[in-house]
Amino acid sequence: MADNLFNINDFVKVAVESLYFTVIVDNNGIIRYLSDNYADILNIDTKKAEGMPVEKVIPNTRLDIVAKTGKAEIGHIFRLKNGQDVICNRIPFKDENGNVKGVISTASFYDINKIETLNQQILQLKKENKLYIEQLNTLRNNTFSVQNIIGQSNKILEIKSILPKISHSNLSVLITGETGTGKEVFANAIHQLSDRKMFNYIKINCAAIPKDLLESELFGYEEGAFSGAAKGGKKGKFELADHGTILLDEIGEMPLFLQSKLLRVIQEQELERVGGLKTIPIDVRVICCTNKNLEKLVAEGTFREDLYYRINVVEINIPPLRERKDDIPMLCDYFLQKFNKESGYCINGISDDVFKLFEQYNWKGNVRELEHVIERACVMSSGSTLTINDFDFFLPRVFKENTISDIVDSKEITSLEEQKNQFEKEAIIKALIHTKGNKTSAAKLLKIDRSILYDKLKRYNISL
Repeated sequence: MADNLFNINDFVKVAVESLYFTVIVDNNGIIRYLSDNYADILNIDTKKAEGMPVEKVIPNTRLDIVAKTGKAEIGHIFRLKNGQDVICNRIPFKDENGNVKGVISTASFYDINKIETLNQQILQLKKENKLYIEQLNTLRNNTFSVQNIIGQSNKILEIKSILPKISHSNLSVLITGETGTGKEVFANAIHQLSDRKMFNYIKINCAAIPKDLLESELFGYEEGAFSGAAKGGKKGKFELADHGTILLDEIGEMPLFLQSKLLRVIQEQELERVGGLKTIPIDVRVICCTNKNLEKLVAEGTFREDLYYRINVVEINIPPLRERKDDIPMLCDYFLQKFNKESGYCINGISDDVFKLFEQYNWKGNVRELEHVIERACVMSSGSTLTINDFDFFLPRVFKENTISDIVDSKEITSLEEQKNQFEKEAIIKALIHTKGNKTSAAKLLKIDRSILYDKLKRYNISL
């Protein structure tokens, strides 16, 4: 009966022997146990090794040091007598009073190459995890949708109504409009509303990259394709956008020699890298933006007609700000909130006379110009409300535009009276600019009564 009882000593011996390269020393650094596999490498008999000082059996060991310090050493690289590198764990064991009774050392791995392989796998997992975190943060911080498009004018509402339908298709989209109208904002919304939103959204400005580099940026290149090419080659923007969306901004600036290759990539959904022979399949949704008249470029022979019709499956024309001035108050409120958050301003509104001023201006730079004007006024302001005094830099633009348009629109001046009226109007505008829109001060500067100034403002259609 006694022979069948569980023998804890035998169990411990089997467990220790199953570990890699195990050695146990007492608190004086004397070997009390040495595993067979370790003894083989050391070319010593296990029984002979027991009772010997560990530093005489194992060169460069630290077991005697751990026995003295009582501090464990985990994950140390140790080179065995045969030149093999292993990862060592040296762990002291103590009595109930904390006194060191001995130290056990084992090797976690017997092949350093396995550690390197695992390390590479861990690095790859960390890289992928970082990418997923970045994509998640992008979705959280840049959740573009129809609601993020600022404006309630009829033209903007019409575009908002069709965006969801367009987004859920794979059709190529051409977004047209003047510089600064916010074409990229609408492109962002299309991607975020689409089924591709969890994949890459790659943007490239065709006008910002030198023509001789644009092909390799778009389609990538193989190793040795040209002088200075990176080892192993490089993926292009289309490959990076696989399963996602690519935005080709300023598509009208794309050189003619690249347009045929772009057409093939869009139609066939496959590409060849520069200097490559292998065809790479891709799945990419294409959105293009331009402020140019592509039909005119087609007629001039600088833009391929077949490419134009391929990218213009659905066209969205963004109206200029001068055609949607009703949206200016909403846009201003949005920009104020943005700048308050980004720069710590505490500006909560804009005075009515500023909005009247904005109504008189045609905003050639569109929404982007409005944003810059608001931002500069926020920097200059010292109050909680932006007033006309904060836009003194903007007044010359407004009055200059009105003066120039009057000259252009008017017939040839022939009479002295007409010339006098033009000079008088310009003098009033200069006075208003000098006084930052203060009509009382402008009247004093012109040495006329304030009531006379108001009559002339009405007569010459000068609004402020």
